[in-house]
Amino acid sequence: MEVAVAENKEQRGKGRVGSLENPETYESVPGRIIPIIEREFDDFDNEAEQFLSGELEEHQFIGFRLKQGVYGQRQPDVQMIRIKLPFGGVTPEQMDTFASVVEKYAPLNKGHITTRQNIQIHHVPLRDAELLLREIAEADLSSREGCGNTVRNVTGDPWAGVAADEVFDPTPYAGAYVRYFVRHPTTQLMPRKIKTAFTGSDEDRAITGIHDIAFIARERDGVKGFEVRVGGGTSIMARVAPTLYEFVEADNGDYLKVSEAALRIFDRQDWLRVNRARARIKVLIDKIGIDAFREQVDEELEGDWVAEREFDAELVERLRYDDDEEANAPEQPLAPSSPNGDRTEFERFLQGNVEAQRQDGFSTVEVKVTRGDLTPEQFRGLAAVMREFTGGYARSTVQQNFVLRWVRDESLYDVWERLSALGLGEAGAREITDVVSCPGTDSCKLGITSSMGLNRAIKERVDSMQIEDELTKRIHIKMSGCPNGCSLHHISNIGFYGASLKLGDRQMPAYIPHIGGNFEGGEVIFGKRLKSRLPAKRVPEAVERWVRLYEAERNEGEEFNAFAERTGAETFEAAVKDLTLPAEFSLETMQQFIDWNRSSPYKVERGEGECAI
Repeated sequence: MEVAVAENKEQRGKGRVGSLENPETYESVPGRIIPIIEREFDDFDNEAEQFLSGELEEHQFIGFRLKQGVYGQRQPDVQMIRIKLPFGGVTPEQMDTFASVVEKYAPLNKGHITTRQNIQIHHVPLRDAELLLREIAEADLSSREGCGNTVRNVTGDPWAGVAADEVFDPTPYAGAYVRYFVRHPTTQLMPRKIKTAFTGSDEDRAITGIHDIAFIARERDGVKGFEVRVGGGTSIMARVAPTLYEFVEADNGDYLKVSEAALRIFDRQDWLRVNRARARIKVLIDKIGIDAFREQVDEELEGDWVAEREFDAELVERLRYDDDEEANAPEQPLAPSSPNGDRTEFERFLQGNVEAQRQDGFSTVEVKVTRGDLTPEQFRGLAAVMREFTGGYARSTVQQNFVLRWVRDESLYDVWERLSALGLGEAGAREITDVVSCPGTDSCKLGITSSMGLNRAIKERVDSMQIEDELTKRIHIKMSGCPNGCSLHHISNIGFYGASLKLGDRQMPAYIPHIGGNFEGGEVIFGKRLKSRLPAKRVPEAVERWVRLYEAERNEGEEFNAFAERTGAETFEAAVKDLTLPAEFSLETMQQFIDWNRSSPYKVERGEGECAI
């Protein structure tokens, strides 16, 4: 089977050009991971016009556009474009491009960082989608297979390559994995999507445990490799991925070979296709167990298909993404600025947002992006900061933030001032005020509640609490607009997912809380679901009660999850019992029947999510 190949690409492999034996080669240019194939835009334009003219049925068009990263919204006649940033990497030129397409095609004038390090642009009219795709392609950005039953965006540790605790930088191998599986014939129509993560250390800042397939850097006798995990995920059947193999070599191509074997097995599970909502590889692992799955992979690796691919060091060398960031790091500034007077805010920023790199004299700066939303002015402003202070290097994060890399220690004050001028200088990245949410009913067909509206309300409440306690600052709060968990609410200290309450002939937006989840330190723990259903407008009050309860009754040095485990779910339920009591509809209670950021009475309107198509 042939795979698409860009024109004028130098070929070094064996076999015919564009074959699996000889896939296209790549230049290791910053930001250029996924190859751009011009004819795909013509194909999209043609398919879209046929659909709009009535020549193509909607169900036929949906599958096509999803593989191009174009996703239907709950609002009619507009699309969400999901642009992939492999391992979160982005260049200043690409940030400028995001600014441009948001201005032209996004009515809400913002782009959104997701918890999978993508950039999403919402409410794009279908006829504008092809124009947007062409424009981002000029900056080497791709939405190819950002949706659909494919290998989705490959995430990674935003501190990879600069973290002191990593075994080795997994970035080159993540790049090879992306290049191998994008447009791969095996991964175009799987039972469901595959989410992948790479991390370089046991701190596991990529949260490998919740992924379909994931790689943790390991080294044996000087040989680089990965511990391979398969079968994790959140949503309606949350599972932590078990280990498939403790060690698989990297440079000889074994990690790609094992990955394809696992995906080939998954692709053949037609019984999973019957119920697309549960058609994930974790369901297969849960049914047969990791030991039986390992046996199947071992057997698959003996198949004739392996010889067709020629997995070897040459393959990895051809596909890997190598970029010597340190060689492009900025020189020492000639006249750096420094605080003149009160240093309080700057010191707080240093404490909460800045980490020293393993390379002497450099630090990373984590930009706290409220609700993950960036305006065109902020995209362009960040691009300018990247050019001047980072050598052009930054990565998005699973916390919906943005990490500036290779910032000279002498330049930290200048960077903070520039960020502050953009409205991005707030301290406390990954702290209690850094609230995470999915778009919810702002755009998603599966959304039940306005999780973005609740995000705003909770952040305002927590900000007003003026929390100074260091243990309390470590609490994470996340919320999803439905049970699926795109915000990763399952693994948050305090998490919520959208639900509803029926009161007579009226409906009220509500949330189900989870307490005690964790994603830090290499350990994934799913929070305990409480037997509480909180009206949406009462959730901020519940959060404050739980935080104050923790501060008042914890033991010395006791962290939030330890407190939750010791005191039990019943304690948290009792603290908000009165908040769960339904309200009678009246002029005084009317606002409880209206969701956050909305003006009309609440009603559940849930469509078919295209993630399951």
